[in-house]
Amino acid sequence: MTSTTTPFKATELLDHISLDCVIFGFHNNELKVLMLRLKNTNDYALPGGFVRYEETLEQAASRTLKERTGLDNIFLKQFKVFSEPDRNKSLQTKPVFDKNEPAENIAFFNKRFISVGFYALVEYSQVNPSPDMLSERCEWMNPFDELDIIFDHKKIMETALQTLRIQLNQQPIGLKLLPHKFTMPQLQTLYETLLGRKLDRRNFQRKILSYKILNKLNERKTGGAHKAPFLYEFNIESYQKALEEGLSGSW
Repeated sequence: MTSTTTPFKATELLDHISLDCVIFGFHNNELKVLMLRLKNTNDYALPGGFVRYEETLEQAASRTLKERTGLDNIFLKQFKVFSEPDRNKSLQTKPVFDKNEPAENIAFFNKRFISVGFYALVEYSQVNPSPDMLSERCEWMNPFDELDIIFDHKKIMETALQTLRIQLNQQPIGLKLLPHKFTMPQLQTLYETLLGRKLDRRNFQRKILSYKILNKLNERKTGGAHKAPFLYEFNIESYQKALEEGLSGSW
């Protein structure tokens, strides 16, 4: 993998403000999160970055996402600020820097940072993962796996997932995570994965169809059994209207 990160210059960045991005994808009926494998360690980190003097926080987050995924116009939402005084004390930063890294860059990275958390929803197959200057790999991981994760990034990831669960009826989660055409079982599995529990098949289908946000297609999923499930797509106009009005009831 080749990093697309622009050169890191501490003198161009705001002090003490950073951002961390929880990038969700959905593949093979599993929720995925894009993670960075840091150089010279077994540690993982969330994609993140700093804010340039000429940028807004949102512009910095969009730039970071573009560098890590190769995508533009990603659904991105700020969800929480993380400000514990000792939140970035768990990593010795020198091993992950190249030996020729300027001392001012290392000193900048070792300062205390208040981090703003963003979550992003992307279609898995469209992403071209790319590491940053401190990592050797950028790869999809299962958020429920036991990983060595630096700083408070596990807490940030868990908080993002909790936010997704709360906002299932307010955000276009299925629209952004699923491919253009999908089956009802795929949609139900997505909801079950986010909620962390099983849903009754009949009740789920009845409720989701009552929102009138899906178009049933006259085609079935290929490569399956004779009675393979029908494919659906989101009716974008109806979906946006339903979100504005709020989808009724809880899951």
